[in-house]
Amino acid sequence: MRAFVVAAFLGLAAAVGGVRQAEKPVLVVFETELGNLTLEIDLAHAPVTGTNFLKYVDGKFYDGGGVNRSVRSDNTTRHDVEIQVVQFQIDNRRQRDQFAAIPLERTTVTGLAHKDGTISMARSGPDTAQGSFFIAIGDQPSLDFGGARNADGQGFAAFGRVVSGMDIVRKIHQAHTGTGGAYGTETLDPPIAIVKAYRK
Repeated sequence: MRAFVVAAFLGLAAAVGGVRQAEKPVLVVFETELGNLTLEIDLAHAPVTGTNFLKYVDGKFYDGGGVNRSVRSDNTTRHDVEIQVVQFQIDNRRQRDQFAAIPLERTTVTGLAHKDGTISMARSGPDTAQGSFFIAIGDQPSLDFGGARNADGQGFAAFGRVVSGMDIVRKIHQAHTGTGGAYGTETLDPPIAIVKAYRK
């Protein structure tokens, strides 16, 4: 009987350990022409968004992509609610291959806030995020649920953070922007190339 209890306990411990292991953050490296950065994907708090992001990483969608947007106080197109971010895009040649848009995991659900180095999905309306994401430079509470950046007040889906390479992110943030491209004065000119992205 005692042997059975011990075996059952060990089985339960292994199962719990497996769950904990599955919830461990996943590290992803982005190699850019200005240097490398490592992202920590928080699957425990943002499972839908994190899993979606990893599908793009594993599918090599970011390889050959670029950082094409840098929003700063000196170039922003919106002075009503200013933010500080850099935005990453998949390879343009893979646009038609993108996965279906995912439900918005609001910060009120995940408990993740847009702090310095937070990674979050770009979107237009709620439930429209696909492969484009951004990194916050400095704390950006207007991007959380209830924030004023979007008229719908739903905020953006934070799903992790930069654990190394914020110096590279800040270098990208200060790179030259022009007046052309999809984001007007916020468009990086030229964009910063992403060499490749992969799990560490």
